[in-house]
Amino acid sequence: MQNKINEIKKYILEKIKGIKNLKECQALRVEMFGKSGKFTELFKLIKDVPAEEKGKVGQILNTAKQEIEGLISDNERKMSEEEINKEIYSAEKIDITLPAEKCTGSLHPRTIIQREIEEVFTSMGFVVEDGNEVETEYNNFTAVNVPENHPARDMQDTFWLDNGEVLKTHTSASQNRILKKYTPPIRAIFPGRCFRNEDVDASHENTFFQLEGVIVDKDVSVGNLIYFMKEMLSKIFNKPVEVRLRPGFFPFTEPSFEMDVKCPFCDGKGCPTCKNGGWIELCPCGMIHPQVLRNGGLDPEVYSGCAFGLGLDRMTMLSTNLNDIRELNSGNLKLLKQFKIK
Repeated sequence: MQNKINEIKKYILEKIKGIKNLKECQALRVEMFGKSGKFTELFKLIKDVPAEEKGKVGQILNTAKQEIEGLISDNERKMSEEEINKEIYSAEKIDITLPAEKCTGSLHPRTIIQREIEEVFTSMGFVVEDGNEVETEYNNFTAVNVPENHPARDMQDTFWLDNGEVLKTHTSASQNRILKKYTPPIRAIFPGRCFRNEDVDASHENTFFQLEGVIVDKDVSVGNLIYFMKEMLSKIFNKPVEVRLRPGFFPFTEPSFEMDVKCPFCDGKGCPTCKNGGWIELCPCGMIHPQVLRNGGLDPEVYSGCAFGLGLDRMTMLSTNLNDIRELNSGNLKLLKQFKIK
């Protein structure tokens, strides 16, 4: 038995000398200690050893096994370190002075629409602000005149956090910050991701994107609102558009409107996009409620303002003829990358 052990040790030492990488070292371990390994076979011979010598032979085998495993483990560590160092020091060198390679990725269609809208508004003197996704109850509700008994404050509609804050339910939550940050005249838009506890279907999502804007100055009127919205929509659809206002209700505006645009795809004649109605409901808007101005530190006797909101998901679906809002958050690259917004 001892002779066989010595032969295996000699074999291991010779074998280790010729090992060139970690893979070969791991193969040697299997050769020794695998199911049919050379050393595994020695343990099977213990059954043929006289009973009085089994303990001694077993001890010899275990000691030898530990020694051989140590040799293999040491060599594995050595090979592993060499491979890591080789990868580090032979890594591809990058010349940062070379021109960048052409990007093979693409923007999400919603991002394209958002950037187009931002570009239009900035050309008209608006600033673009980032809003918080986690908001205080005050900014999300109280500051924009949503009363305590309003259904939006119910846990069934809003994601409440343990600290009493909420996941922003609408971009209007940024209005108070904007009014306090700037001195009139104010022209600002603030796109962002919003969250509502919705049942998801083809037209509803629990995570969606909006873009809101405010205009505050002396003598701001509904006419200003209509002008800016027509300018924005005309540039987005690359043609003059016709809009109309219908009465609406929002706690943070008074009066409130729903702005419709005559379908730019059929010129109001009726098509699947406008559900054959000729008009597309697009933009809730209105004159900023006096209490919202007061909450923002402005005197409604001196200043007036208008606010408008756009559903970026809605705008994207119109521009791409996509009929299921869930696809926008699906991560389905095969579907999303085919859209090129003109």
